[in-house]
Amino acid sequence: MNIQNDPLSRRAFCGAMTASLAAALLPGSSQAATNDFKLKYLVGSCMYGYKPLAEIIAEVPKTGSNAIDLWPMVHGNQREQVDEIGVEKTRELLKQHNVQLGCITQYKLGPFGLQDEMRFANSFGCQTMVTGGKGPRGLTGSDLKKAVTTFIEELKPHLEVAEETGVTIAIENHGNNLIESPDSLKWLAELRPSKNLGIALAPYHLPQDPELLAQLIRDLDDSISVFYAWQHGMGCMTKLPKEQELLQLPGRGTLDFGPLLAALKSIQYSGWTEIFMHPVPRGVPILEETSAVTAEINGSREYLNKML
Repeated sequence: MNIQNDPLSRRAFCGAMTASLAAALLPGSSQAATNDFKLKYLVGSCMYGYKPLAEIIAEVPKTGSNAIDLWPMVHGNQREQVDEIGVEKTRELLKQHNVQLGCITQYKLGPFGLQDEMRFANSFGCQTMVTGGKGPRGLTGSDLKKAVTTFIEELKPHLEVAEETGVTIAIENHGNNLIESPDSLKWLAELRPSKNLGIALAPYHLPQDPELLAQLIRDLDDSISVFYAWQHGMGCMTKLPKEQELLQLPGRGTLDFGPLLAALKSIQYSGWTEIFMHPVPRGVPILEETSAVTAEINGSREYLNKML
C-alpha cells in the first residue's frame, strides 16, 4: 500500500504516530520519566573550607541545590560548628534559606561508630550518611567476596539503627580501603541485606574510563545513594597550582562525564549528586572567596546539565 498517495492510509498513519507520541509522553511512561530526568544536587560544606556555616548555607540555593552535606574536620568543620552554635540555631539557618540537611559525611567515626550520629541526623530529617568501609585491602576474587561478606555481617547491628532512623549508610569507594575496586562495589551492592546500606560512588578513586564507569553505574543501579561528580584530574595529594588542582571538577579535567550521565539517566538515578574536589591542604576552601567557590560549582553544574 502506498501511504503517500492514499489519504485514508495517510490519516491513519499520522493518527497512529500521534497516539504513539502521546503515549510516550504520558506522565507515567518511561519515555516521559527519561525526558524529565534531573540531577538532585547536594553541596559539600568542605568545598568552602572552614567558612562559617551561616555563610555556606546562604550559598546553597545559589548553586541550584536545596541541600547541604555537613563535613567535620579536617576537610571542613561545619559539623563541629553545629555543636558550637546549637541545634536550634542551625535549624533556624536552614529554614531561613529553605535548605535541608541532606547528608552528613563521617569518615572519622567510621562505619561502626555512627549510631548516635544517625539519631542526630534523624532529628533533622537527614536520610544519608557517608563513611568508608572497614577490612583488609588489596583483595581480589573469592577473598574479596569473603571480606565484603564479613564487613556486611559486622555492620548489621548498625543497619538496624539505620532502619530505625530512616538513614542510609552510604559507603564510599576510597583508596586503600576494602571498598575500593569496581568488584568490591559490585559485591557490596549484591550482598547488602538492607536498602539502608548504599554506595557513595566516587569516580576519582576508579579508572578514568568513561565507559567502564558508565557500566559500573548500571551494574550498581539503585544501590547508589550519592554520586560524586569528581574526577582524578592531576590528583589531590600534593600541592599544585590552582588551575591544575581544579582539574578534579567536571568540565575542568579530561574525563568525559557524558557516558556517566547517560548511565545515571538510564537507571533513573534519584540519589544525591555532589560536585566535588579536594584542595591541598585539607580544610581550605577550593577558592579563597566564597562567591568564587559558588561560581566554580555552578560552572560544573552547567557542564553536567548540558549533557542530560
